[in-house]
Order: sequence, then C-alpha cells, then structure tokens
Amino acid sequence: MNAEAGKLFTDGDRSDATHVVTTGILPDHDIAKLIEGGRISAEGGVDPSQIQPASLDLRLGATAWRVRASFLPGKSSTVQAKIDRLKMHQIDLTKPTVLEKGCVYIAELMEELKLPADIAGAANPKSSTGRLDIFTRLITDAGVEFEGVAAGYKGKLYVEIMPHTFSVLAQQGTRLNQIRFMRGNPPPSDAKLTELDQTLKLVYSDTDGPQPAMIKNGLWVSVDLEGDSSNGIIGYRAKHHAPLIDLSKINHYDPLDFWEPIQRNADRSLVLNPDDFYILVSRERVRIPNNFAASMVPYDPSVGEFRIHYAGFFDPGFGYGTNNLKGARAVLEVRSHDVPFMIEHGQDVGRLIYERLLGEPETLYGVNIGSNYQSQGLKLSKQFKALAMAV
Repeated sequence: MNAEAGKLFTDGDRSDATHVVTTGILPDHDIAKLIEGGRISAEGGVDPSQIQPASLDLRLGATAWRVRASFLPGKSSTVQAKIDRLKMHQIDLTKPTVLEKGCVYIAELMEELKLPADIAGAANPKSSTGRLDIFTRLITDAGVEFEGVAAGYKGKLYVEIMPHTFSVLAQQGTRLNQIRFMRGNPPPSDAKLTELDQTLKLVYSDTDGPQPAMIKNGLWVSVDLEGDSSNGIIGYRAKHHAPLIDLSKINHYDPLDFWEPIQRNADRSLVLNPDDFYILVSRERVRIPNNFAASMVPYDPSVGEFRIHYAGFFDPGFGYGTNNLKGARAVLEVRSHDVPFMIEHGQDVGRLIYERLLGEPETLYGVNIGSNYQSQGLKLSKQFKALAMAV
C-alpha cells in the first residue's frame, strides 16, 4: 500500500476546523487505492469498470455449489467447511449455467480482501439483481452475519444465491452484488438529514417542485398507485412460469413474457398476494447529494408485513444527472409476508438512510458511467425492453 493510502486509513476519527471527516463510506478514488495497494485483489486483476461512485461490483468466480440449506459459518468455521457439509453437487461456472428458482447456491467470488484494521465492508444485491427477485447475501469465513465484512478481514468472499421467481443463466464474471467499504460507523442523524434537506432539497414532486421531506429515523418514501397517466400502469406482477433469463442479455426480453402489468383501480389501492413478487415505484422523486450515499431499509414491520427492497444501495448523484435532474423515483421490489396486505396510494412504505462519504467521488451516478436507472420511473431490470417497444 502506498504512503498516501496508508495515511488515509490510519488516522483517528476527527473533524477539524476545515471540516475534514475521517469516518464514512469510501468514495471511488479510495477504493482504487485499496486495489492499488493489494487490499482488494483478483486473479487477472480487478477491472476498473467494477468501481462505482461509492461501491465495488463483485464477480462470480469459477465454482458454485448447490446446497441443502442456507448457513452462516460462525466464528470458528470457514465457508468451505460448511459447503462440504451441506453441498449437493458442484457447479462449473466457467461456462453459462442455469441457476434454478427455489434452489440455494453458494458461489465463490473472484475478489479477495486483505483489509486494513480500520476498514470494514457491507454488501447488497445490485439493482438488476433485486428487480429479478434474485436473493443474494455475501458470506465470509468466520462470519456471524450476512452482508457484513469485519474490519481487517483477510480472505475469500462468497455469495449465497437463491432465485425466487425466475430461473437465470449466469457464469463466471457475472455481477450480482456489490460492496461498500467504510471507516468507522458515524450514526445516522435526523437533525443532519433535515439540515441537508433544507440546504439541498432531497425530495421533489412530479411538477419538479421541491416538497417537504418526511424525516423520522431516515427519509420516508411512499408508494405511487396513481400510475402513468398515458397507460394507467402502476406496477408489474411477476408471472410464475416464465422463460429462463440470460443475465448477460441487455434490453432483450419482451416484458409481457415475464410480467403482468397492473392497472390502477378506482380507489388507488393494491392487495399484495404473499405468493407474488411486484415491481412498484415511490411517489416521491429523491436525490442523493454528491458526498452522501443512501440505503433503503428493506423491511419495517411498523408499516406492514412486506419487504420493499432487495438492492439497497443508492449512489452519490442519484437523482441529479448532468442537467440538474429534479430527483428520481425509487423502484420498490415488493413481497408480502404470510398474509395478503392492502396498500394505498401515498402510503408510507419505507425509509432511506443517508450516510456520508469520506470525500466526494470522482464519478457520480448517471449516464456518463453507464448507470441504468438515473432517470427511472417505473422500470424493470435492464434485461427487458421498455414496455412500449414490446406491445
């Protein structure tokens, strides 16, 4: 690790007169320093395109295993030891391979870590992964929680994969999840979030005007069941017996082969069936300032027994764009738990937690780095054509 990177990761937590912060999420240029210093490595190297504004895409490795059950290694075990105990068969991912819905897989990842003692990690599915209802969770050796990487961790990374709704075709190099790195753990603050909203305006309406932000343990978003005025579509319900999806194909599939469009009804409500998976969208258009990132709280029983998000990362610059975009909708990946549950237009359904970065990234979320969902409204994953092209 070079001297500059070493200094970055050994200073104590402080905030001096110049407002330098030394705790927070690492931006892209600091992730690049970890790679340059050998703290993140992979056979054949880490591709620069994996570096996002405040996260790193992770790639499937050469081998996966079908296993009988999900697991955590625990403090005294390795992932491989648990795989050896629970595996049904080994899978060669060097060629395209079908991962069947309803089955649990563990795949090794190409990337390995040798983190500094004060740097930890947190993972999440990528946006397209969540919108396909593919449940993924990062696992590490001696891990006692999913998606977390302990500070100073040294070793291999694995991912649990369970396609819920669609069987998918994947192979080595496929990017299903991503990881953020952070130094320290600055607690979220509603007071600071309120100040941020007052100075930068975090929430906009359809008329491009700012609207008051509802802030309570994060920024609340509500569901839009009014829909598109041109076609009345408020969301999509996944079909239960759909064709295979090749994850490498972009703008390829007819959405009507996989999804049932949901039309708004007279009372602007929707009953969620526990057996179904839905793509809906927030009523609000939200923004993530350049020196912040955000995560959606996936499940909050205080507002209902349903999950609203799988892919929880919102990058710096989301909702801004090159033309000072007035916010972007948050797509909701919704599944009800156990019982049918009715939601209504404008009902609060989830919270965004804003977290500061150690510094502003060199690149921001948007079309300039190939971001697929910057100006999104109600939008399926990138594998599908736009509905207008398919009808």
